[in-house]
Amino acid sequence: MDVKYLPQMQDESSRRYLFVAIDRATRWVFVQLKTNKTAASAQAFLKALHKACPLRITKLLTDNGKEFTDRLFASREREPSGNHEFDQLCQELGIEHRLTKPRTPRTNGMVERFNGRIADVLKTHRFNSREDMEQTLLRYVALYNHQLPQSALKSSTPMQAMKQWYQSHPHLFNKRPYDRPGCDS
Repeated sequence: MDVKYLPQMQDESSRRYLFVAIDRATRWVFVQLKTNKTAASAQAFLKALHKACPLRITKLLTDNGKEFTDRLFASREREPSGNHEFDQLCQELGIEHRLTKPRTPRTNGMVERFNGRIADVLKTHRFNSREDMEQTLLRYVALYNHQLPQSALKSSTPMQAMKQWYQSHPHLFNKRPYDRPGCDS
């Protein structure tokens, strides 16, 4: 899981943030746009991810941003206290929250690479408004999940990979994955 800064559009009073989560096995991506990158926004994103993701989330890797942890911030200690709101939500949901080593973005390389793809979309499109940028990003994520084959997945799309995982490992899922977003809610 990571957060990507988005450019401020003409019709916005401040910039927004794209929260991104990607499943390591299937490369399935879930995103939400938020007005800030606070612990409350991170918690809201995790709750939405937990509801939307067909897979049972057991482990979550984040960087050391203050929206995710109090490591290095609140008490100036190197170890997280476990008292941060995001850590508490992870515990409540039965998710092991892991942190990358400070200043090592390669550790979370899969989500960093996806953020690079988002950066390419932002560079190659001209947006008329906040809504235009948001719809373009959401369309790109849908395209990525449902129509862009991944070489790491033997030319399957993330959704096809998820359905294959469901066939062979149904115990890893909370619900059956569907081809179209929104059908399983």
